[in-house]
Formats: sequence, C-alpha cells, structure tokens
Amino acid sequence: MEIKSTDASAFKLVYDSTFTLLMRVSYHIVYNEDIAQELVQEAFERFYVKNMTFPNMEEAKFWLIRVTKNLALNHVRRHKRELNMVEKVKKMPGETSTTQDGSRELIEAETIQAVRKAIESLPDNLKIVIKLKEYSDLDYKGIGKVLGISESNVKVRVFRARKKLEELLGKEDGYVY
Repeated sequence: MEIKSTDASAFKLVYDSTFTLLMRVSYHIVYNEDIAQELVQEAFERFYVKNMTFPNMEEAKFWLIRVTKNLALNHVRRHKRELNMVEKVKKMPGETSTTQDGSRELIEAETIQAVRKAIESLPDNLKIVIKLKEYSDLDYKGIGKVLGISESNVKVRVFRARKKLEELLGKEDGYVY
C-alpha cells in the first residue's frame, strides 16, 4: 500500500503504528521522555511537510526511524557542547555522588547510569547499532536499512558492541540488557 505523507488517513496509520517505536529509539538516545517526545513530534512534522510518497508502510517507518535517530543524535551533540561551555565558564571539577547502602532503588539507578555511561562511551557506529537493537525492536535487517549497511555488518557491530560493553561493565555484571 502506497503511503503519501500528507494524506490524513495514511499519516494517522503511520503515526499510530510507529509512535511507540520512535519514542523508544529517541528516549534511548536522549534519556529524557519530554525531549524524546518533542523529537518524535518534529520527525512527524518533517514527514508531513516533506510531502513524500513511500511504496509501503515499512519504508515510511524506516525513514521516520532515520529522521528520529538523527534528530536525537543532533540534540545530544548540541547538549554536550552546551554542557562543556557551562563547565568551562564555571571551571568546576566533576561532581562526586554519595551513596546510601541498602537502597535497592539507588543500586538500580547506579546500574542504569553505568550502562548508559558505558553505551555512551562506545564509538558512534557501535553505539547507534546497540541502541537500535536493544531498544527499538528492530531486527538486524531493519537496522541495516535504517543505517544503510548490510545485515551481516549489523550483526558484527552488535557483537562488537556487546563485547565492548562486557569489558567496560565487567563480566560479573552479566548480560546487562
């Protein structure tokens, strides 16, 4: 079924079937639900304004994933630059966190933070592949389409990303996803 981005019924169909997926992709790049939602809405605005025609729903979905991913990555880059500028102005050393023993929530939060930090330390080509694999419910073929690489290249990158995360987090943490 051909999808025209300015057709109201086609737009609603695409929106309803991809919104949750796009939110997951965006959230796991920016780690902020409000910002993720704004980025997804911007992707849908671009989808509509471009007045594009897609041969099928899957192609429209992959286009939206690419746009959402790029918007989120650009937001993160911009935010990092802003933070670096603030740090330079303040000339403050890094903050240290205090912990309270016995707090399960704190341990979970620290674990999540450690995983996020480890993922963010990966090279960009591994970082985006692992985020798409673990948080977007895309298969290897779909990730390859989004990134414009082969399915086998996706598999290699996912394997390398997981190995690197294992090294960064320590083998005792086990499977972190």
